[in-house]
Amino acid sequence: MEQLTVLDAGFLEAEDSDSHVSLAIGATAVLAGPMPEVDTLVASLAERAMSVPRLRQLLRTPPLDLAAPHWVTDTNFDPSHHIRHAALPRPGDEAALHRLIADIMERRLDRDRPLWECWVIDGLAHNRWAILMKVHHCVADGVAATRLLSQLCDDRDDPGPATPDRARTKPVWPGLRPIEWFTDAWRTTMALPGAAMQAVHGALDIAEGLLRPAAASSLTGPITSMRRYATVELPMEDIDKVRQRFDVTVNDVALAAITDSFRTMLIRRGERPRRTSLRTLVPVSVRATDTGDALDNQVSVMLPYLPVEKEDPVAQLRSVHARLSKAKDSGQSQAGNLLVSAAKAIPFPFTAWTVRALTRLPQRGVVTVATNVPGPRSRLRLMGREVVRLLPIPPLALQLRTGIAIMSYADSLVFGVIGDYDATPDVDELAKGIERAIERLTVISTGHWRSTPVGTLLLVEGG
Repeated sequence: MEQLTVLDAGFLEAEDSDSHVSLAIGATAVLAGPMPEVDTLVASLAERAMSVPRLRQLLRTPPLDLAAPHWVTDTNFDPSHHIRHAALPRPGDEAALHRLIADIMERRLDRDRPLWECWVIDGLAHNRWAILMKVHHCVADGVAATRLLSQLCDDRDDPGPATPDRARTKPVWPGLRPIEWFTDAWRTTMALPGAAMQAVHGALDIAEGLLRPAAASSLTGPITSMRRYATVELPMEDIDKVRQRFDVTVNDVALAAITDSFRTMLIRRGERPRRTSLRTLVPVSVRATDTGDALDNQVSVMLPYLPVEKEDPVAQLRSVHARLSKAKDSGQSQAGNLLVSAAKAIPFPFTAWTVRALTRLPQRGVVTVATNVPGPRSRLRLMGREVVRLLPIPPLALQLRTGIAIMSYADSLVFGVIGDYDATPDVDELAKGIERAIERLTVISTGHWRSTPVGTLLLVEGG
C-alpha cells in the first residue's frame, strides 16, 4: 500500500483550511498547426495517460487520521472524466486563453476520482491550440508534473511503474507501540549527518520567518475562489547575458525581475516598499537524478526577503544573490529534509493534527511564492505538432494573493503569474513589470552603467 508522505498530505490539509483554495498545479502546452480530430486526440491522450499508474489511482483516507491517506486503483476509472474539451471565443487571443486557464485552475479537483484533468483547448489565434495538464499538488511537485506532461508527448521514454520510494511508509499505527516509536525516533536523530546542526539553524530561520509578520501591505489577506492569470516569455539568451555579466544564477535574475515588478506594484498602489515587505517562499527541489518519473513531492524551502526597498536594478540583483546565498548557507534548504525525515518517525495522527492546526492559523509572515522549475531543454511534439510555448501555473493558498511559477523551456524562460481575482486586478501589470525588469538588466549587461544621485541609470554603449 502506497501512502502519502507528511509533505504530500500537507497539501490536502492546506486546501481544506480554506474553502476558496484549489491546490492544483498545472502547465499549458501551446501547439502550432491544425488540431487533430478531437476524438482521435482524446483517444491518444487517454492511452498515454493510462501508462502512468498514478493517473489511474485515487485517494483513500482512513477515518480519524489513523493512518496516512493511501493510493488505490480506481476500478471504475473512465478517461472521459478527466480529458475534456473547451474552445476559446473569437478572436482566441492571449487574454482569452489566460481567462480560461484561470477558470480551470480555480476549481477544485474531485477527490472521489484520480486527482488530475487534461483540457484540450482549441480556437486559439494563428492556427494554434493548447493542452492544459492539471494535477493536485499532493500528487506531484513542479518537477514531477513537468515530467508527467512530457510523458504525454511524442518520443517519450517508457515511464515505467510509478512507485516513488518516499511513498512507502511503515504499517498503520506505529503509535500503538510507543517504545518502538521512541527507538525509531532516536535512531533517526542519531543517524543525521554532520550537517544536521546547520539544518537545525535553518529550521529555526524558517520558523522565525513564518512567525514574524511581514510589513503590512495589500499583498496578503483573505482570498476569493476566483483567479487571474498572466504570462511573460523572455529569451534565455538575455537571461544568460545578465547571469554572466554579474556572476549570478538564472534564479537570481528571475527573482530580481520579480522584485522590481513587485516594487513597482506597491508604489502604484500608493504603498511604501520596505525591507520586510516581500518575504518570499522559494521552493528548492531535493529530487535525486535517479528518481525517474516518480510522482511525488521532493522539495524544501527558503524564505528570503526580496529587496523591494532598493530602487537600483543592479543593487536588487546583487542583494537577491546575497540573500539567497545566505539562506542556503544558513541551512534553510536542508531544514526541510530534516523536518520530513523527523516527521516519518512520528505517528501520522500527530503530524496530521499538527499540520491541520498550523494551516488554519492566520499566516502573515510569507507574502508570495516564486517557484523555478527546469523544463524540457528541447521542444516537445504531440501527434506531430510542435509545442511552441509551455506556460507554468502555480496555485494560491494560505492567504498568499499572488504566486509566480518560472519555467525554462527550450530557449525561453517563462513566468506564469496567478493572483486573486479581486485582490490582484493588476496581475497583467505584474507580468509586464517582470518583462521590463529583464529588458533593463539586459541593457545594463551589454553596456556600461552607473547610478545617478536620483537613482536613475545612465547607459553608455560600447566602452
